[in-house]
Amino acid sequence: MTALTLAIPDSALSALRRSPTEFGREMKLAAAIHWYGRGLMSQERAAELAGMNRRDFIHALARKGIDVFILDDDSLARELGQAEGGTAAAI
Repeated sequence: MTALTLAIPDSALSALRRSPTEFGREMKLAAAIHWYGRGLMSQERAAELAGMNRRDFIHALARKGIDVFILDDDSLARELGQAEGGTAAAI
C-alpha cells in the first residue's frame, strides 16, 4: 500500500472540528465517492479506497444521495444482454 503525506492547515481541521484521523477518513471517502460517481472507479475499488467493505460503501453512497448504480446506455445494454442470455432486450 502506498502512503501519502499531506499538509493540511490546522485552521482547516479546526474549522471542520475534525482530528487528523477523522479528516483523512472523510477525505478518502469523499475522493472515493467522487471518482465512483464520475465512473472512474468501480464500487469495489472505491470501497477499498474509502477503507470500507462494499456494503458499507453502498450505504455511504445512499446517505450522500449518490446513485448506487451508475449505468450509461452501453452499460445498460450489456447488463440486459447478460440477463437475457446474450441478447439485449429493447427498452
